[in-house]
Amino acid sequence: MADPTLKTEFIKTGTANVPNERGYYGDFGGRFVPETIIPALDELTVAYQEAMADPDFQQRLMNLHQTYTGRPTPVTYAKRLSEQLGGAQIYLKREDLAHTGAHKINNALGQALLAQRMGKKRIVAETGAGQHGVASATASSLLGLECHVYMGSVDMARQQPNVFRMKLLGTEVIPVESGTRTLKDAINEAMRDWVTNVRSSFYLLGSALGPHPYPMIVRDFQSVIGMEARQQMLNQTGRLPDVAIACVGGGSNAIGLFHGFRDDDVDLIGVEAGGHGIESGEHAARFADPRYGRPGVLQGTRSYVLQNADGQIMNTHSVSAGLDYASVGPEHAYLRDTERAFYTLATDQEALAALQTLAQTEGIIAALESSHAVAEAVKRAPSMSKDSVILVNLSGRGDKDLGTIMKELKID
Repeated sequence: MADPTLKTEFIKTGTANVPNERGYYGDFGGRFVPETIIPALDELTVAYQEAMADPDFQQRLMNLHQTYTGRPTPVTYAKRLSEQLGGAQIYLKREDLAHTGAHKINNALGQALLAQRMGKKRIVAETGAGQHGVASATASSLLGLECHVYMGSVDMARQQPNVFRMKLLGTEVIPVESGTRTLKDAINEAMRDWVTNVRSSFYLLGSALGPHPYPMIVRDFQSVIGMEARQQMLNQTGRLPDVAIACVGGGSNAIGLFHGFRDDDVDLIGVEAGGHGIESGEHAARFADPRYGRPGVLQGTRSYVLQNADGQIMNTHSVSAGLDYASVGPEHAYLRDTERAFYTLATDQEALAALQTLAQTEGIIAALESSHAVAEAVKRAPSMSKDSVILVNLSGRGDKDLGTIMKELKID
């Protein structure tokens, strides 16, 4: 049952004064795309602003979230985990309980409604961990739209349950064999499809990256996470958290959480994929690697990118497919450079250990992506006082990762 004290608010577009009219968050963002795509992006920008100003559109989205997505998702007090760590009190924003098992449905449903409003009947999407693909397939099925999802073959192998879910929902899953065969390459192919079929197709981008207005659109549709969590923490604890933590791949779940607290005295902490460690070179920590992580352009936007001295994009690694990406959303780059948010990393082993700890203390099996955020809470909590509060965005559940988890932990 929905919390009767939880206010529902319409989403506001272009909040917090970023991006500017050119789509920049400080020095980051913009549109680095062929001229042929600019009219489509302009059309999308106008359509989105009109939709956000239309109470009927907003009400339809809100109603679907309440009756279909399962919003508001709860905030859970992790009592046993907090007691075991012996420091700060840890709370979990339960996006794993949203329909399809992750936060991705918030954005997918909003964009699919926008596509329908624009008269686009064909959806093109990309996916890494498969959760955005499943969410796009789900929203397309609900609204009667044709859906095509590009997915790297490496990710398809490690996310077989989500591949089957997409196919069961009537979506065409297209394997990508180029490059590293992971998320970066899936985005390349999805954008190529969209450019070719721009008049009939809508590109349902899954993370807070790409050319303007996508980072803004994704942030705004995911801001429901932070808006809910802020009021839920006040209702349950009578105060705001000291720290809000989320994992960061492209950065959609983190920017959604952060947006609710950006004007408050709350530390915002993003956790990147440390893979096998910075020195190994096998990671996806764009901010943490001083050798290769620096500003650059990738897939339509300017942000921090893992690249060599010649500007060639570096290969990345993470045990979690959703964090295995060489760049990060431009608003995260802006928040980092303005020191409004701070970014750290968790290695594969730290994330796996945190996953086990949460499962065995709270009975919650988190996604590998979310386990990176849990790992940071596990590190921080013991050194904080017992009256301190940490809020972790549990962005997804671990069903999709069981094959990888069993292999990594050598569970028969």
